[in-house]
Amino acid sequence: MYCPIELDDLLYLTLQEDVGIGDRTTDFIVPKDARCKVELLAKADGVLSGINVFRRLFELQGAEIQNWQDLPDGSKIKKGDVVVSFEGNARAVLSTERVALNFLKHLSGVATLTSKYVEKVKDLPVRICHTRKTMPLLRALEIEAVVHGGGHRHRFNLSDGILIKENHIELVGGNIATAIKLVRERVSHLERIEVEVNTLEQFKQALKAGADAILLDNMSIDDIRTAVKKAKRHPVLLEASGNITLERVRAVAETGVDIISVGAITHSANVVDLSILVSRI
Repeated sequence: MYCPIELDDLLYLTLQEDVGIGDRTTDFIVPKDARCKVELLAKADGVLSGINVFRRLFELQGAEIQNWQDLPDGSKIKKGDVVVSFEGNARAVLSTERVALNFLKHLSGVATLTSKYVEKVKDLPVRICHTRKTMPLLRALEIEAVVHGGGHRHRFNLSDGILIKENHIELVGGNIATAIKLVRERVSHLERIEVEVNTLEQFKQALKAGADAILLDNMSIDDIRTAVKKAKRHPVLLEASGNITLERVRAVAETGVDIISVGAITHSANVVDLSILVSRI
């Protein structure tokens, strides 16, 4: 999985953005060598993701952590749970807490929403996957959050797999077979070629042209069900995407598709409410 920036570099930049040239309020009030006890409390139920990022931010800011205890990523948390406790330098804690909470609340929100989708289809042979609809530079962390919520990985970026979309097809004259042929001539026989379609006619063309996987985009339940039936005698993987809500995901899964990709689990997840309490040592 290729990521264009090291995690520490990303975290350091987020700290710089928030702290600037120094936390003046904290530096004026809190002695340099003061230490404190920290408890991270859950104020809502959810699924945890981002604990390593949370800790690393305090380390980068020089918190000199001691007596660290936490619940691991993927844990189901309840309102009132103590998620993390530790002792550290008070100045570093106060100047880091907002950035650390921003990451943990967002990533736990992604994991929590993913888990709700997974729960809806847990008894069916289908995978819930992410899409590329992620926040810039946070994709690797958000994908990990999807996994912590019980979901599965899709392609990480454009170089991670072949997916022929409608604009590719448009630029070769609307011919799906031509698009597949152009790709097939350039890739290894071990690599799958997936094609996005949004009508049953396009689906038939992709199936006839030998697509290894077909993405059924924004299709009705009836059309998805028809596509699944037509694909029965073909060695093709079927993925459904587009308008996949919590209310609709079960019906989509029951059609028999292999994969359901959901943009909402990364781009529309609500944060999990978490709060840091600090006490003087």
